[in-house]
Amino acid sequence: MRERYLRTDWAPFVAGLGLSLVGAVLIWSATHEWAGTALAVRHLVNTLVGVAVGLAVIALDVRWLRAAAPWVYLAGLAGLVLVLTPVGQTVNGSRSWLFLPGGFSLQPAELAKIGLVVGLAMILAEGRDPYRRPGWREVLPAWVLAAVPVALIMLQPDLGSGLVLGVLTLVVVATSGASWRWSAAAAVVACAAVVAAIRIPLLDPYQVDRLLAFRDPGLDPEGIGYQTRQARLAIGSGGWSGTGLGEGPQTQGGFIPFQYTDFIFSVAGEELGFVGAVGLLVLLGFLVVRGLVVALRCEEPFGRLLAVGVASWFGFQIFENVGMNLGLMPVTGLPLPFLSYGGSSMLACWVALGLLACASGRDRAARPSWPPRSNLPR
Repeated sequence: MRERYLRTDWAPFVAGLGLSLVGAVLIWSATHEWAGTALAVRHLVNTLVGVAVGLAVIALDVRWLRAAAPWVYLAGLAGLVLVLTPVGQTVNGSRSWLFLPGGFSLQPAELAKIGLVVGLAMILAEGRDPYRRPGWREVLPAWVLAAVPVALIMLQPDLGSGLVLGVLTLVVVATSGASWRWSAAAAVVACAAVVAAIRIPLLDPYQVDRLLAFRDPGLDPEGIGYQTRQARLAIGSGGWSGTGLGEGPQTQGGFIPFQYTDFIFSVAGEELGFVGAVGLLVLLGFLVVRGLVVALRCEEPFGRLLAVGVASWFGFQIFENVGMNLGLMPVTGLPLPFLSYGGSSMLACWVALGLLACASGRDRAARPSWPPRSNLPR
C-alpha cells in the first residue's frame, strides 16, 4: 500500500485542496452576514471527509475496483430509487435529497456519477481485446447502463445531473473506440429526450422557465432573468482585481439567490476580480487536462476509460456552471466542483480524484524501468 501512495500523482489532489480552501473563503464571504462562519466551517468539514475518502480510494487496487464495479453502480441506483420513495425529500422543487441524522443530507445523483463512471469503464473494457473496437455487444449495454440512472434522475426531476450523465456517457463511449455512428445516434436521442421532457412536460414549471428565460430573459424578469442579470453584474463589476473579500456590493447585498452554491463563481468574479476568477478556472482546467493526460498515458482500457469519465464529468460541469453565471448557458442547478457548498458534491469530487489517481498509479506500475535490468552493468 505504501508503494501505491508513492506512485500516486498528487498534483490533482493539491489542486482540489486549494480549490476547496478558496471555496470556504468565498462561502464565508457570501454568507457571513446571516450565517456567520457556520457554512464555511461545514464546507471545510465536507472537504476533510472528502479527502479521507479519496485517500481510501487510492489504496484500492484497480483490479479490485473493476470487480466491485457492478456493486458500485447498483449502490448508485439504489440511492436514486430511494429518493423517489416517501423517504426522499423535496428541495427547490426537486425530489433529490435524503435527510440524514445530525442535520446532514445526501444527494444520490452525485454518487450516481461515480457509479456510472465505474460501470461504463467495466462494460466497455471487460473481456475485450484492447486493440479491437467495441461493437454493439459492448456499446448497447453501455447506453442501457446510462439510460437507467438518467431516467431515475429525470423523474426527480434534475435536468442538470441528467445532462452530466448523458455527456459523460457520450464521451466515454466515443473515446472507447466505438463507431461514431453510435455516438451520433445517441446524441440525437438525448436531444429528443430533452425536448420531450420540456414538451410533456416532465420537468417542473420552474425548470422549464429556466430554459425559456435563457432564450429570452424578459420572460422571467423577477426570477431566473433577475438572478442571471445580477450574477453578470457582480462579475462585471469586479474589474481586474476585484472589490476585495467581504466588499462586493452585489454579494454583500444578498442580491443573488443561491450564491454560495450554484452561483459561487459570481462571488469570485466580483470580489477576486478577473485575475482571481481566471486563476480558479486555471486550477479547474488543470484537473480536466490532467484526467485527459492520464487517459492518454494509460494502456489498460479500464483505467483509461475511468480517467476519461472523470475528465468529461468535471469538464462539462465546470462549463455549465460558469456558463450559467455568465449567462451563456441555462440555469440547471449544477454546483461548481470543489468550490460550491454541498457535501454530496464534495464527496463525489474527491472520490473522482481517487479514481483518477488509481488509473494513474496503475499506469505507472505497468511502465517498464529504463534501462532494462538485464542491460545494467554488473
